[in-house]
Amino acid sequence: MTELTELTAVRLLEGYRKGEWGPVEATRAALERAEAIQPEVNAFVRLTAEEALDQARESEERWRRGEPRGLLDGVPVTVKDILLQRGAPTLRGSKAVDPAGRWDEDAPSVARLREHGAVFIGKTTTPEFGWKGVTDSPLSGITRNPCDPSRTAGGSSGGSAAAVALGAGPLSLGTDGGGSVRIPASFCGIFALKPTYGRVPLYPASAFGTLAHVGPMTRDAADAALMMDVIGHPDSRDWSALSAPAGPYTDGLAGGVRGLRVAYSPSLGGQVAVRPAVARAVRRAVERLAELGAYVTETDPDLTDPVEAFHTLWFSGAARVTQHLGPHQRELLDPGLREICARGARYSALEYLAAVDVRMDLGRRMGRFHDTYDLLVTPTMPLTAFEAGAEVPKGSGHRRWTGWTPFTYPFNMTQQPAASVPVGTDEEGLPIGLQLVAARHRDDLVLRAAHALYEARVASAGRPTPSGS
Repeated sequence: MTELTELTAVRLLEGYRKGEWGPVEATRAALERAEAIQPEVNAFVRLTAEEALDQARESEERWRRGEPRGLLDGVPVTVKDILLQRGAPTLRGSKAVDPAGRWDEDAPSVARLREHGAVFIGKTTTPEFGWKGVTDSPLSGITRNPCDPSRTAGGSSGGSAAAVALGAGPLSLGTDGGGSVRIPASFCGIFALKPTYGRVPLYPASAFGTLAHVGPMTRDAADAALMMDVIGHPDSRDWSALSAPAGPYTDGLAGGVRGLRVAYSPSLGGQVAVRPAVARAVRRAVERLAELGAYVTETDPDLTDPVEAFHTLWFSGAARVTQHLGPHQRELLDPGLREICARGARYSALEYLAAVDVRMDLGRRMGRFHDTYDLLVTPTMPLTAFEAGAEVPKGSGHRRWTGWTPFTYPFNMTQQPAASVPVGTDEEGLPIGLQLVAARHRDDLVLRAAHALYEARVASAGRPTPSGS
C-alpha cells in the first residue's frame, strides 16, 4: 500500500489525476504525521487541521469535476511562522508579538500557493525573528533533528525542514537571510533553494533588507521547480520583485549537466575546516557530476570571509526589527538576540555603508567568477547536526552561529541562487548537504544540476526515521 506521506508533490498530483488517491486522504495522512512527530521533534507552532480538511474537500471536488485550480491543487504545504498567512497568527517565534489581531493578509508566496489550490496544514517553528542558524525560541522551545532528536534541526527554517523530512507535507515555505533554508536542509536531509533575490516576492519587507530571501523546502529538486513555478512571480507589494521568469522551471529540469562548467571548492581555499565525512560525501557527488558530463575544475572563488560585514548588516537588521519594543517586551527576547540587537544599535551609518561596500565588491568578484564557471559547488555545511538547544557546537570556540556557517551567508550578500542537496550521511547517520551556487538569475541551472543528482541517485528523497521512534 502506498504511504502518502512518503510521496513527493509531483507524485501526489499524478495520483490525483489518475484517481489513485485524493486530496482529503493525502491531507489526513500529512496531519496525522504532523501530530505524531510533534511531541518529539517540535516542528510546528500550530496545526490547522479543520481548515486544511475543508480546503482538501474543496480541492477533491474540483478534481472530481476535472477542474483543478492550479499547479498544486490539493497538495499539503506548511509555512514558516515568519510569513503572513491569512487566518493564522504570525508570531515569528517571539513572546513580544501579540497574537491578537486581524491576521487577514497573505504574504505574496503564501497567496500564490493559495491561488494554486495548496492545502495549508500548519505553521512551522522559527527562532525569534529568524535571527540564528538553529531553531529554538522562548515562544516554542527547541526544534529537533528528524534523524536524531538529541541534535538540532538547524535554522532558522528548522521546523519546515523537519516537517518535510518526516512527511508532514511534501512542500514548505522557508526564509533565508544567511543560510536559513540551506542550513536545516543540510542537517535534515532535504532539498532547499534560496532563489535569486527578488525572484520570490517578500511582504512585509524584511528588516534584514536585501539579505532576506523566500524559498522552497522540498523532498527533491523537481518539487522545488514546481513550487518555484507557483511562487516565483512578481507582487506589487514588493518594490524589489523581479519580473516573471522566461518560462517554467519544470521545463528546464531534464537538461542535465553535460557541458556545464563546474568549479568545485572543497574549503573556500582552505578557509574552512570541513569534517572528513562531509568532504568525502561532497567529493563523491562532484565526481558523479563529472561522470554525467560536467567539466569539473577544483578551484576557489576570489572570496575572503565577509563575516564582519555580514554581522554589521545582520545585527543592524535585528536592532531595527526590535526597535519598537518597550523594556518589558525586550526582557522577553532570546538573550542572544538581545545581545546582537544592542551591538547592531551601536553601528554608525558610515560603518553600515562600509559593510555595503564589502558586499558590492563581493558581488563583483562572484560575477566575474561566473564568467568562467556556470556553477560553484561547496559543502553546504562543514559539519553535520550538533546538539540541540545550542547556538554553536560545544567546544567549537565560536561565539555566534556564523562561525559554523561559512559556506552560506556569503551568497546572501551576493543575492545569488544557492541550493542544498542531500548527498549522503556521516558515520552516525546524520545527513550531509552539497551546495550548488549559480550567477544571479540562473536559478534554472541550480535546479537542473540538482535534479541531475537526484536522477543519478546521488541525492535521495528518502525519509529519515527519528532514533527514538
